[in-house]
Formats: sequence, C-alpha cells, structure tokens
Amino acid sequence: MPTLAGVKETALYVDDLPRAVRFYRDLLGLPVLVEDLRFCALDVNGQHILLLFLRGASTETTTLPGGSIPAHDGSGPLHAGFAIEPSQFAEWERHLTANSVEILSYMNWPLGGKSLYFRDPDGHLLELLTPGVWRTY
Repeated sequence: MPTLAGVKETALYVDDLPRAVRFYRDLLGLPVLVEDLRFCALDVNGQHILLLFLRGASTETTTLPGGSIPAHDGSGPLHAGFAIEPSQFAEWERHLTANSVEILSYMNWPLGGKSLYFRDPDGHLLELLTPGVWRTY
C-alpha cells in the first residue's frame, strides 16, 4: 500500500469570510496565500494550509483552468489544533487574553503535552497544543 506523507489542508466553513480572515490573519498571524469571495487559503508555518470557505459557497463543482473541485460544505462547530512550542504557551495565553479571546479550558496530557482551547468567531473549537499530546507529537 502507498503511504501518506501528511495532512496538508484543513478546511473550516464560516458565515462571514472577511471576519474569519481577520481573526486568523491578525490574531493567529497566518499569512493569506490566496483569497476570493468564496474562500481563503492561509499558510500555517510553511507546512500546512488552513482553508476558510464561506458556508454554502462551494455546494456546486468549482471549475478552474486546471480542472475541477467537487462540491463540498460543512456545518456546525468543527475542531482544529495548532502546534506551538512549550516555551510560548504562556505568551499565547497572554496574547489571546489581551485580545479578548476567552480561553475555555486547559488540558495537561499524560505524555507531558499541554493544550488550551478557545473558539473562533464562527464557534469552531481551536486548540493550541505543545509536543507530548500524542505519541507522534
């Protein structure tokens, strides 16, 4: 069987695309790679792509010069976790609090990792996690 090299894209569906882009760009520091009225692709540390789709705007096949992307959409609060360095945990905590983002909870994991949880403007559950959360991270 062939092997997968990793997860490159994570998609979240949002009700207000400009608001979501501002949140992820300004609060989390994710640079915009591509943006239009339907979606925005944000760079996560040069290794991953966070895709923000306007909810309901991709329910039909999207045809582009190089091919087509089948219809997709999502609803309800989803979850995404972002890796951080242990030395920056307290700094992230201060940064979120200073920007009026409510930290919902904390977790100390059995392997030594730590997480904190908060929500984006669309209600998606976001996690900042340090190494030691998973056997592989």
